[in-house]
Amino acid sequence: MTVQHEVPTEGAPEALEVWIDQDLCTGDGICAQYAPEVFELDIDGLAYVKSVDDELLQDTGATTPVPLPLLKDVVDSAKECPGDCIHVRRVSDRVEVYGPDAE
Repeated sequence: MTVQHEVPTEGAPEALEVWIDQDLCTGDGICAQYAPEVFELDIDGLAYVKSVDDELLQDTGATTPVPLPLLKDVVDSAKECPGDCIHVRRVSDRVEVYGPDAE
């Protein structure tokens, strides 16, 4: 069972980033439905994260910041992803807080 950690609510929230493991991506596109500003399906049928400039990041392990207004949508994407391939982690220590490897 995966334990999900809550984002701190007092003070400034911690910076989070998200990445997708394309080896596990099933191409369902649920992530792009929840957060199209962050995720996009490419011509290969797999999901990728997008940069803050809306560019598709296709390098293996590429990360993008999670905008605070989209945090719930990104977390819901990770929870609903049938491939369990969406990883959300703290920038400060790279600990996964949402996704298949969350502690």
